[in-house]
Amino acid sequence: MKSKISILKVLLILGLLFAGIIAYGVYWVFFDWSRFKDELINQSTSPNGTYTINAYLSNGGATVSYAVLGELVFNKENKRSKKIYWQYREENAKIEWIDDNTVIINNVELMLPNETYDYRSGIK
Repeated sequence: MKSKISILKVLLILGLLFAGIIAYGVYWVFFDWSRFKDELINQSTSPNGTYTINAYLSNGGATVSYAVLGELVFNKENKRSKKIYWQYREENAKIEWIDDNTVIINNVELMLPNETYDYRSGIK
């Protein structure tokens, strides 16, 4: 009886370890921007200085097109930066501020700090 419980515990631990490795792999492949931010191509601060947007060019290599990534930096609050823009097959980032909370990045209008755009979903 004790050996069956021990075997179940080992299998449970191995299953949880495997699930954790898979979950981290999915995060790393689809959501970890640190590996995508290759080159800072544009930076723009909102009219009142509340936010700064850093735009990065991501070069996926010979088989993948360029992408533009937008990162929102909170200048007046102690918060982590936030991913707000990701567009595939672009090489430039035109950033235009409408007001302190509204920005247009390459013809995509975002209300900050809550809206984001990701080409993979196609919606804000």
